[in-house]
Amino acid sequence: MNKLTSICVFCGSSEGNDIKVIDDAFLLGEKMAQQDIALVYGAAKIGIMGKVAEGAITHKGKVIGVIPDFLKLKEVVHLGLTELITTENMHQRKMKMQELSDGFITLPGGFGTLEELFEIITWSQLGLHQKPIGLLNINGFYDHLLQLLENMVRNGFLKMENYELLLVDDDIDHLLQKMREFKPAQVPKWLKSDRT
Repeated sequence: MNKLTSICVFCGSSEGNDIKVIDDAFLLGEKMAQQDIALVYGAAKIGIMGKVAEGAITHKGKVIGVIPDFLKLKEVVHLGLTELITTENMHQRKMKMQELSDGFITLPGGFGTLEELFEIITWSQLGLHQKPIGLLNINGFYDHLLQLLENMVRNGFLKMENYELLLVDDDIDHLLQKMREFKPAQVPKWLKSDRT
């Protein structure tokens, strides 16, 4: 069983238009706090990002925000964070979030959310980490993405064992359990983390 003391959550800086996404984002933060799992995320108080943080903060959870200098002017940094870490750029932000986390969960979002998800999966595929990667598929938000990934497998561009690095569920408790039970494949370390 994997000990999850901290989880990095990737999600949108917009709220979207599905109330269940908003509610589940808050609920994820709440459940993490109740289970003593620190939240690592992008530091904003807006959008789905803010909802996850509010869920954790409301239930006295530890919340670590990581943000690059240039976004501090554009995004509204949450003032209730346990800790705020500032980085020089986006890549350092992702590296720091990865270092601080025992696992990752992706909620609905846009381009930035997908970029974070795919980079962290790629790092796992390359053997840079062996941490569980969860996808909370609220109301089927990621159904079409999963179909695309399955098509990549069918067409020989994605190995099944790499597809299976992504743990998918529409229920928070079930997803957390899958992450605790995740057993990484024994893959060679192609790269060292300082080469990303």
